[in-house]
Amino acid sequence: MIESIKKTVRTAGARGLFDGITGTWLRQMSYSVCRFWAYDESKKILGAGKDAPAWKLGLAGSMAGGIAGLVGNPGEIVMVRLQGDFAKAPEKRFNYNHSVDALFRMVREEGVSSLARGVGPNVFRAILMNASQLASYDFFKAELLKTGYFQDNIACHFTASFAAGTVATTVCSPADVLKSRIMNASGPGSNSTLAVIRSSLKNEGAMFMFKGWLPAWTRLQPTTILIFLIFEQLKNGVDHSRSLGYDII
Repeated sequence: MIESIKKTVRTAGARGLFDGITGTWLRQMSYSVCRFWAYDESKKILGAGKDAPAWKLGLAGSMAGGIAGLVGNPGEIVMVRLQGDFAKAPEKRFNYNHSVDALFRMVREEGVSSLARGVGPNVFRAILMNASQLASYDFFKAELLKTGYFQDNIACHFTASFAAGTVATTVCSPADVLKSRIMNASGPGSNSTLAVIRSSLKNEGAMFMFKGWLPAWTRLQPTTILIFLIFEQLKNGVDHSRSLGYDII
């Protein structure tokens, strides 16, 4: 990971660390917005209240992940391609200008079906992510509050989100690796899930599924912590505004 960072800075400068950021924005504005909405709605459907058992939270997270994975698949492909483009040989690069350009060119050059490339592993990964990240956060938060050492404050939210980020990274690693490899493939027949698994097992062994765990954890951990810390504060703000009689939010 350190060598990758050094190489990026050496060849593309510090700005190279932010390559593909428009793809990240597109992905977050589709996948992440949808998953939080779907998770809350799924908990209502299942009757998963404040002290709900872990299996209900996990099921609600899985339902949300399935929905969000479908909705966010195009953004996921764009993000993966934009972020991995400069690591390829010049003749193999996509050379997208930004995320919107990527979407239009994918449809024009590869057909509408290209937006569904890797949708199976992506939905599977989204199910794992939401069942492990969202559900484990709620679970850890509830357990921390039961100990009596924590109040429902930033310290509790930080600790629960730190644990949730570690769980989510480990659970999602296999699907993450497969998803990235399939979405980066462009040759005919090279992007099927089975073809990628066979090739990776043959060349790297079973542990290929956890390749890049540390950089994945380094990326997901601060993201998870920031998401939940900000999310909790926004919820408090909404609750406060409603208590004052402002119900437009």
